[in-house]
Amino acid sequence: MQEKVITLATPVFFLLIFIELIVGLLRQRNTYRLNDAINSISLGVLSQVSGVFMQMLRVGIYAWLVSHIGLFKLPADSIWVWLSGLLLYDLCYYWLHRYGHEVNVLWAAHVVHHQSEDYNLSTALRQTSSGYLLGWIFYVPLAILGYPVEVFAALALIDLLYQFWVHTQQIGKLGWLDRVLVTPSNHRVHHGVNDIYLDKNYGGILILWDRLFGTFIEERDQDPVVYGTRSPLRSWNPIWANFEVYKVLWLDSWRARNLGDKLRVWFAAPGWRPADVAEKWPGAPFDIARPLYHPQLSRAAQVYCLLQFIILLLATTHFLAAQVTIPWPHGLAYAIWLVAGLWIVGGLMEMRPRYIALEALRLAVTGAGVVIGKVWFGAVSLSPLVQGVVVSVSLVSMIALWLIFKRLSTMHGHLSHQ
Repeated sequence: MQEKVITLATPVFFLLIFIELIVGLLRQRNTYRLNDAINSISLGVLSQVSGVFMQMLRVGIYAWLVSHIGLFKLPADSIWVWLSGLLLYDLCYYWLHRYGHEVNVLWAAHVVHHQSEDYNLSTALRQTSSGYLLGWIFYVPLAILGYPVEVFAALALIDLLYQFWVHTQQIGKLGWLDRVLVTPSNHRVHHGVNDIYLDKNYGGILILWDRLFGTFIEERDQDPVVYGTRSPLRSWNPIWANFEVYKVLWLDSWRARNLGDKLRVWFAAPGWRPADVAEKWPGAPFDIARPLYHPQLSRAAQVYCLLQFIILLLATTHFLAAQVTIPWPHGLAYAIWLVAGLWIVGGLMEMRPRYIALEALRLAVTGAGVVIGKVWFGAVSLSPLVQGVVVSVSLVSMIALWLIFKRLSTMHGHLSHQ
């Protein structure tokens, strides 16, 4: 259900993003960079695509728990069930969100949402692909009380959709609403890396939880929020964004000599490292004044990356709508094609020469696959006209790729940790 609703809501998301961009330009307070926005939306796409294959963890476990350990069978048509369920869901989300900042293995999943050094509505779409693995644990209380699966799924969607609008710098403080609800001002604080703002304002819909549990702080005009993470990602690679912290934790755990430290790495607070590991492999000190990660691209390269991203975005919309009817091997291949495309576009935005060859290979495989198979990943039979369009787009893209990036192909590029 979530994929369908998100697919239907996507045009609204992009309309609001466009409006925010125009407002920012008119106010001379633009908060968008093309590369960062593409990266954020790519992570949202990756989250939705991976979610198709993780339905069991997201809803299936909850359904099993309701049927096996639910104390009550609450009616799905009761307004009180919905209202109380929303309140309880938001409370459970508060604790999931809070522990997502206080426990390393949970932070490894949640960090994706905080990696952007910009703050705008595209940041709201920046979602994790691994949060399903452990996130369900925090909603067990709803299952124990017997909230129906359909109610739980709808409440999760409501809580998620509400949080979209709070990711903006174009809306200021809202008076009494700031004291009750999560608002843009309250949530800007949550994304700050300033000492004063760090690990505050975890609420999803209600900011009352933060006031109740002592994690609330008001946005201060004298302390402008600095966005991002204290260990900046410095990459446009959506796959690396999801695995970055997991890799760090695995390396620290592997390198630690003490068995207790090997386990503690995963459950300690973010930033904690075994003493022997930190001494031998010290991390870079945090610098709040660091420059933004912003590899320079020519205007033509920006247009190329944007157009390829739009094509991938349209294909994702089709994938989410059609995935129920696509045989799983074809669906998996479709998903891999989408993820590979997003990964390669990210590499091109980083000005890394090797991604030129990977992009050429992706385009060639796409065109050849359509000519040979005459279908689109087993989902749609393609007429000769449509086949011609796909092949033509692939060929034109390959020519444009060479003309735009040929100078880069002779360079070595800058160092990468991926």
